[in-house]
Amino acid sequence: MKKARYIALLLAGALAAPAFARAQPTRPPEGQAAQPAPAAKPEPQQPSGPIIPDSQFEQALPPLDPALSQPLEPLDQVRAPGAATMPPGTPAPATTTMPEPPFPPVPGPVENPPPADPALSEPLPPLSSFDVQPPPPTPAQAAQNGDRPPPVRYTLVVEGFGDTGLEGRFRGLSALDDAEGNAVNGAMVQARAEEDKAMAVRLLRSEGYYDAVATYGIEQLPDQPGRLRVTITVAPGSRYNLGTINISGPDTNPSGMPRRFLPLETGHPIRAADVESAEANVLLRLPQEGYPFPHIDVRDIVLDPDTHIGDYTLPLNPGPRASFAGFTTEGHLAFDAAHVGVLSRFRRGELYDRRKVDDLREAMVATRLFRTVSAEPVLTGEHAPDGTEYVNILVRQDAGPPRSLDLSAGYDTGQGLRLEAAWEHRNLLPPEGALRIAAIAGTQEQNLSIRFRRNNWGQRDRALLLQLDAGRRDYPAFQGYTSRLYGLITRESTPIWQKVWTYAYGAELLATNENRNGTARVSLSDAYFIGGLIGQLGYDRSNSLLDPTRGFRLLARVNPEASLRSGARFYVRNLIEGSAYFPFGESFVLAGRARFGSIFGIARDQIAPSRRLYSGGGGSVRGFGYQELGPRDAKNVPLGGRGLSEFSIEGRYRFGNYGAVAFVDAGQVTERQYPDFSDMRFGIGVGGRVYTSFGPVRLDVATPLGRRPGEALVTVYVSIGQAF
Repeated sequence: MKKARYIALLLAGALAAPAFARAQPTRPPEGQAAQPAPAAKPEPQQPSGPIIPDSQFEQALPPLDPALSQPLEPLDQVRAPGAATMPPGTPAPATTTMPEPPFPPVPGPVENPPPADPALSEPLPPLSSFDVQPPPPTPAQAAQNGDRPPPVRYTLVVEGFGDTGLEGRFRGLSALDDAEGNAVNGAMVQARAEEDKAMAVRLLRSEGYYDAVATYGIEQLPDQPGRLRVTITVAPGSRYNLGTINISGPDTNPSGMPRRFLPLETGHPIRAADVESAEANVLLRLPQEGYPFPHIDVRDIVLDPDTHIGDYTLPLNPGPRASFAGFTTEGHLAFDAAHVGVLSRFRRGELYDRRKVDDLREAMVATRLFRTVSAEPVLTGEHAPDGTEYVNILVRQDAGPPRSLDLSAGYDTGQGLRLEAAWEHRNLLPPEGALRIAAIAGTQEQNLSIRFRRNNWGQRDRALLLQLDAGRRDYPAFQGYTSRLYGLITRESTPIWQKVWTYAYGAELLATNENRNGTARVSLSDAYFIGGLIGQLGYDRSNSLLDPTRGFRLLARVNPEASLRSGARFYVRNLIEGSAYFPFGESFVLAGRARFGSIFGIARDQIAPSRRLYSGGGGSVRGFGYQELGPRDAKNVPLGGRGLSEFSIEGRYRFGNYGAVAFVDAGQVTERQYPDFSDMRFGIGVGGRVYTSFGPVRLDVATPLGRRPGEALVTVYVSIGQAF
């Protein structure tokens, strides 16, 4: 078996050696070029004769080396490399000499060694005393494990703004300050710091510090894990001021208008807001002076770093000088160009003024007939006698739904609950001919009315009104059924268009059945038939219709009437009132009102109860119910009168969108035709205001002084607008 294995190994070696030599080419010595490998010799062919016997094969084998059968030398006789060669036969020494190690020799004992550390001789602490809790994971490990890393807290420090006065504005715009010191990680803090650094430079340059630079630093607070200090440091440099100011381009008529409209002065700081607002003022004022198409190119400011002066040049093309020509309109029309001309406040040949075009557009918006509406000038190519070019005003209309349904509800402690619903078609008879049908359902009033109103009738802001209504009223002073037909021509103020002068004149006819002491019934024999004229004139110099803070108002009304009941009786109802407003600072207003009324030419008891004078209520003397003031009969029912006097004083304090008021009201109704002050009644109270875009919403609470039987302890009033 051993012989067969040895033969097999020899055969394997003989066969494998040529194969390995072919697979691995010979590598040439270093520095010599590689020589081409010699061509492989063909392998000798194996003899095809019979296999030789074992005896012959063994004889052909070479003899084995006798050293293979000798025992191995002991290990201690093996010499290290570099040891001296021993002659044969010399006995082996007891120890073997090793070469000099490459390490330095070990030093000998020290005469005065340092004392040993006592802790080395102390026993080790038990394992139970060790903290076996693992340390908290790093943010990267927490993110890898799906855990949320702890938040980062930081403190913002701002340095360098000094006397610029801009640190407050910087903090108001700062991304770091806005986050209030909270961040998810340090990368977020760094991103915010980068943003604040760039913003600080922009802010300083916008104020004229064009050499400004900014840096930031982030540092870990000692002994406060997760706490950072972020420092934004700025260096504003010197501030640049305006030098020469020049406007290039064609001149205007009259000459030099653009420079007068550009409120920049040499020596003032180059503030971006001042420059932009000055240029906007030029674009605003030129269209008000006959130039509808001004154009500004990019400004040029040349900065001198030595003198810190910037020379400013504004390229301006004012465009053609123009005059009004006429009107054109397009789109989904609510009315034609002729009615557009009625709404305008300018005529052909007038110098172009953008304010009048804006006024026209706002007047069209006030009709409530459009989804969108615009007005813009268009050159015609035609020239006026004064050399200006005519422009038409192109009005683009997009008519909206003309029909609407209105619902409203209210409550007053004096008049009770009131619900009103109305349907209206605002353009039933174009232009602006509106039909409105309304119904009132309340605890003291039920009414149905049909009204036709044409706004801007023949001229701007004039209206024609025709109305028929019928209903029932149940007031403290009387109960009655009334039908009324009246017509008016009016010029009134609205929240959009407050006018200095207002007026109304017209006529009315009414039939009314009224009973002061019981239930009224419809009866022609007991009815009052009244016909009269209406005249009213107002003068308003206040600064707001719903929330005046300065100025005054005056109103006078005269109503000559004839009453047909048991004969004809003629009389005149008169009313005059005024109010004034005095501001003290920006937050406080002192307001006062006075009202006087009288009826001449007829005794009180011959006047229909609804046509007499009454006082009390939210628009009169607060603290009393509707129509409660004045003489009363034995059943404590108000009788009304022919003389009226009322006074109010109110202090209004506003803070933001809210306000508070305190007021004192006084009033009196007398049987005589001239008011006197013999029995004045007073009401006091407080109120709150919520200021909205369309006016204040008021809530007043009042109580009467010297309260009498039948009078409420507290009355509440809610409405839109101030009391007066």
